[in-house]
Amino acid sequence: MISRRSPAQADPGPGEPGAPGGEGGDALRAGLKNRHLSMIAIGGVIGAGLFVGSSAGIAATGPAILLSYALVGALVVLVMRMLGEMAAARPSSGSFSEYADRALGRWAGFSIGWLYWFFWVVVLAVEATAGAVILNGWVPAVPQWAWALIVMLLLTGSNLASVGSYGEFEFWFAGIKVVAIGLFIVVGVLAAFGALPGSDNPAAGFGHLTDSGGFLPKGPGSILTGVLTVVFSFMGSEIVTLAAGESANPQRAVTKATNSVIWRISVFYLGSILVVLLLLPWNAPSITKDGSYVAALDSVGIAHAGEVMNVIVLTAVLSCLNSGLYTASRMAFSLGRRGDAPRSFARTSGRGVPRAAILGSVVFGFLAVFFNYRWPDTVFAFLLNSSGAVALFVWLVICCTQLRMRGIVLREAPERLVVRMWLFPYLTWATIAMIVFVLGYMLTDDAGRDQVLASLLAAVVVVAAALVLQWRRKQAGTPRAAGEAPATETSEKT
Repeated sequence: MISRRSPAQADPGPGEPGAPGGEGGDALRAGLKNRHLSMIAIGGVIGAGLFVGSSAGIAATGPAILLSYALVGALVVLVMRMLGEMAAARPSSGSFSEYADRALGRWAGFSIGWLYWFFWVVVLAVEATAGAVILNGWVPAVPQWAWALIVMLLLTGSNLASVGSYGEFEFWFAGIKVVAIGLFIVVGVLAAFGALPGSDNPAAGFGHLTDSGGFLPKGPGSILTGVLTVVFSFMGSEIVTLAAGESANPQRAVTKATNSVIWRISVFYLGSILVVLLLLPWNAPSITKDGSYVAALDSVGIAHAGEVMNVIVLTAVLSCLNSGLYTASRMAFSLGRRGDAPRSFARTSGRGVPRAAILGSVVFGFLAVFFNYRWPDTVFAFLLNSSGAVALFVWLVICCTQLRMRGIVLREAPERLVVRMWLFPYLTWATIAMIVFVLGYMLTDDAGRDQVLASLLAAVVVVAAALVLQWRRKQAGTPRAAGEAPATETSEKT
């Protein structure tokens, strides 16, 4: 019988007496400041996929890609609202994995936790390689594999130092992304309407939204095709709910991040893509050739637009690497605390850093980088595809978990329900239906089908492992130890 503890029995929170820690301890440290969490919340949703991958969506959909981004953005807003409700009530470094463990069963927490960890360690390889390509272009004397190694070692070192180091790096990385997109939107809008002195753009206003075959040049069905190309660029919005567990006031941080997700998506995603479409016709060859943002900057007449975007994309890559390593290690830490990963993953250093969890995650990341260079079209392609639909699986589990967790929180600690999902349970069920529909539609798309089937295979393997492990524990009569229950495990030390 798996034990379950109520919030009143949870581990001590930040600043409370009795919180474990120290060298060889089993608690994280509340080392993230409010400014760190604010910038993680604002910039965490902006991945390299926005800068690099948006051109494919525009080419496949036309101006209607705005509707694709709006649909996925609405989906993310709803999922984040559900996750915010649970995270504000029970802040935890395991986030949705611990909530699934509590609400759906230990197999669910185990499965989604490991799948999420797998997603991010594969992302480490993708982003390290992308960063290495840019750096190798600047300094070709250093081979790409060496640049990938240097980048991985640098960010591993910062994560091993302290959670504050992660927060500081991410504060500046996210800040650069936010400022860059903000300037891009301002300059682009001025140029599109003829208010930017010296601009080379023809200043068509809203004309480019309809002057090349209309707003839907490829038909209404292309909107769903666009959804498939942009959905994975939104992964990362949930990171702030994991990071909040290492702050002094996690409930406040989660509430603030949840309430701001609408304007963040509206400005950074919809706003910047709209500017691209205002500056250029959707079928302009330069969008596909140079990338949407570089092409837009070139149309304005900004010198060295390609180099400028390379700096911004490199920043986004480093930010994603930094957050990916942090997120994977904290999920591994949470799994270790619950007995679903090696117990060494749950041990922390004197600085409150889960060193084994970080090193375990980065080792797999290094292996994935090696596979990318050695077998890019076989082994690494399979890894990439098998993690491709994990974002949708995570969102689906969050929805199903929230259906159960609402009742648990109301029964055990109703005063903690400070963030509420809108129109519960109707919008929750509607979100579940939308995610299932997107997964089903992916099966009709050649590239999407490979991702869904490979990801389902990975999910089946992980779920099977979870059920076998649970059965063996039941046969052995081994209950979950007190320290393994889902809990708020952050402690603040000075």
